[in-house]
Amino acid sequence: MASQARTASPQSSSSPPEPRSSWLLYVGAALVAGLVGGTIGYSFLGESLAVLGIPDPGIITTFGLPFLRAAAWLCAALAIGSFMFSAFYISPLPQRSTAKDSAEATHLGHAELSVDGLLAARTGAWAALAFAAIGIVMVPMVFSDTSGQTLVASLNVASWNLALEQVAASGVWLLSAMFAGAVGAAGLIQHRWSSQPALFLGAIVMIVPLGMEGHAATGGDHDYGTNAYLWHLVFMAIWIGGLMALIAHGRRLGPELEVAVRRYSSVALFSLLAVAASGVISALIRIEITDLFTTRYGLIIVAKIVGTVGLALLGFAHRSITIPRLATQPSAFLRLAVGEVVLMAVVAGVAVTMGRTPPPPPRDPNLTSMDIQIGYELTKEPTFFGVFTVWRFDVMFGAIAVLLAGFYLAGVRSVKRQGKPWKRSYTLWWLAGCASLLVTTSSGIGLYMPAAYSMHMVGHMVLSMVVPLVMTLGAPLTLVMTVWDAGEPGKATPHDWANAFIHSRFLRVVTTPWVNLLQFLVFFYVLYLSIPLYELAISEHAGHLLMNWSFILSGYFYFWELVGPDRIPHRRPASIRLFWLAVAMPVHLFFGVYLMQLNVVMGEEFYRSLELPWNPDLLQDQKEGGGIAWAFGSFPITYVMAVLLLEWRRDDAAEGRRVDARLDAAERERSAESVEKRGEAATDSEELDEFSAYNEMLRRYHEGSGSQLDDYYGAEFTQR
Repeated sequence: MASQARTASPQSSSSPPEPRSSWLLYVGAALVAGLVGGTIGYSFLGESLAVLGIPDPGIITTFGLPFLRAAAWLCAALAIGSFMFSAFYISPLPQRSTAKDSAEATHLGHAELSVDGLLAARTGAWAALAFAAIGIVMVPMVFSDTSGQTLVASLNVASWNLALEQVAASGVWLLSAMFAGAVGAAGLIQHRWSSQPALFLGAIVMIVPLGMEGHAATGGDHDYGTNAYLWHLVFMAIWIGGLMALIAHGRRLGPELEVAVRRYSSVALFSLLAVAASGVISALIRIEITDLFTTRYGLIIVAKIVGTVGLALLGFAHRSITIPRLATQPSAFLRLAVGEVVLMAVVAGVAVTMGRTPPPPPRDPNLTSMDIQIGYELTKEPTFFGVFTVWRFDVMFGAIAVLLAGFYLAGVRSVKRQGKPWKRSYTLWWLAGCASLLVTTSSGIGLYMPAAYSMHMVGHMVLSMVVPLVMTLGAPLTLVMTVWDAGEPGKATPHDWANAFIHSRFLRVVTTPWVNLLQFLVFFYVLYLSIPLYELAISEHAGHLLMNWSFILSGYFYFWELVGPDRIPHRRPASIRLFWLAVAMPVHLFFGVYLMQLNVVMGEEFYRSLELPWNPDLLQDQKEGGGIAWAFGSFPITYVMAVLLLEWRRDDAAEGRRVDARLDAAERERSAESVEKRGEAATDSEELDEFSAYNEMLRRYHEGSGSQLDDYYGAEFTQR
């Protein structure tokens, strides 16, 4: 028996591991974050209430609000990371091509998720729904915290209405909950790969409203604070959520763990840098260095710094120790990753308490109206050359311009190393677009955009017509598909992701000429014909960001369909695109004329609240903006028209050559048939002549002159 026990022991120890669930890990991480946030928030309660001047709303609110907020961040991170995993870290089921499909299509867009991809997507969906549920609870809880009422007293309908009308944070939580509910519901019913990138973006969007409120969105330099905070939140969620998704995949013994880990490792490194840089920017505009150890707000920042450094060290350990041994010792990676997630949860719990901890007094307590409204001061009237002498780096769009240029150059370098051809003109166009984006948002143009209607229109025209047009000519998707080769069936690469987007139903609809024209013009007319909407957009930093994103993305799709060198299936001929461009031109001109004739000042209350020192004539400035819209828009459109005319001419010439070739081929075929027929006719004639001569020979021979026939026709003929 003893010998049997000893022999059984090695067999049991060598048995393969069994798949394990990760829900306890998710719940545990959320509890750790919530307990850390709730404990710190409750310990700082007295100082917070004293500064806010409100009574104690009770322990359910004072402890529960930071607890739920931290738990919500973990749920959001899990949703983002899970959808990112199902979209980009693991491949869907392989698809076979069909006869009706393009030979170049990988059919990734029609592929069904694998079992592991489906499990990740389900996890992301339930995490988004959990975030939505917490968001709904946060509506009355935020009102309770703000008003000093107990949570029970804040649950009635009247309190809900008051919270949504007067407390911005309550409305923001409700908006985020609505986004999260839509993402969660879609995640439960969508089983194809094509939906996963959209769900990943949707999961990011659901936390964006929360990044627009709080200390970062108020006071001086709030443009820096809000933009940096958005970078911070998004990449912290990507960092935490991606690692949680990887752990879950490893615990259930999923395939392609090495590929997923290596892809996540690159994303995690970039996320670490983004979180660190944005955190430093946010800290520098809120506190002095001496406040780090003398205020509770500063101590929280120190705790975040220590936690982030610890996470960086763990990431270095992964890169140097566990990832190289992943094929033979995956358990080592998983154990270290679990510890890293626990530390991430602690850092998240510490971070959420910053929203309830009063920051130190501002460096300059005498903030002007401009400081409060737009985040900085403007002392001089804008001039044509003067706008290029003042600079303020835009943390959102300026950083994106630099990153896009860097990624593109890295791609071109990779193409050159592989010995593949690449047009230099593409690179120059793309870099020109990045430079235009940087200059427009970080020079005086971007600085004066919120303060003067004319400068707003300059920025609008550049962001919607110049930057998108120039960047589309850089053929970025073609570069992606050139850098990476298509993957094997069931092993997708960035080439396949780009190819799936090119063949997606979304792109096919958006690039339909009349749809594309409509989506481009709607941002013009909806924004400027609705004066209240325009006033809301310019008076809030969130509206300013949303406007700029709308200008860039709408313009990119518009010009991409018209003249972009990236291959778009089902793109209409140049003649049709030229027709729709001709339809758009008078609409653009009418828009400028309308603004020049409008005698109602748009956003007058906001512009006057800035108290600009040069006291501009707002109506005249608005008419100048209309003139800019009328004149400026004609230059890009004229260029596009010239390109389409040349393309139409080339297409017409190519079609003419094809027609000539078909005609030549048909003529050659007819000539060959004619020669064949003439040959057959000549043969028939010769045979007929020979037959007649033969009959004549027989007639004469029958008449007794056969001896003479040999002399006349030849002996060989007569013998025949």
